[in-house]
Amino acid sequence: MAIKSKIARKRRHRRIRNRISGTAERPRLNVFRSLDHIYAQVIDDVAGETLVSASTVDKELRSDLAGKPKKDQATVVGKAVAERAKAAGISTVLFDRGGYLYHGRIKALADGAREGGLDF
Repeated sequence: MAIKSKIARKRRHRRIRNRISGTAERPRLNVFRSLDHIYAQVIDDVAGETLVSASTVDKELRSDLAGKPKKDQATVVGKAVAERAKAAGISTVLFDRGGYLYHGRIKALADGAREGGLDF
C-alpha cells in the first residue's frame, strides 16, 4: 500500500469515526485488514474496552482457516466474532469498516457476522 493510499484510508476512517461511536447497548464492530490477516473487534467506546475479538491469527481458528483463500478466512472470522459476541450477550452492533471499501474481505467478514447472528 502506497503512502498516499494509507493516508487516504486513515482520513476516511477518521471521518467514519466522527459519526459513529459504540455504546454498551450497541457496540462498534471494528475491522482491520492487513496483507496477510484480518482482525475484528467489538468495542464499547464509552468504557474504552474491547468486548470480544477474533482474527486469522487466533489459535482456536487456525484449523478452520488452513488452506482457505483470504475471502473465506474473513467469513470464518466474521462468524467467530458473531458467536463470541452472542455469548457475551451482544446482538446488535455498528459496523466500522475502518476506512476500507465495502467489498472483498471486508464484505465477506460482514456477511459472516450477519450469518453468525449479529444485527447491523
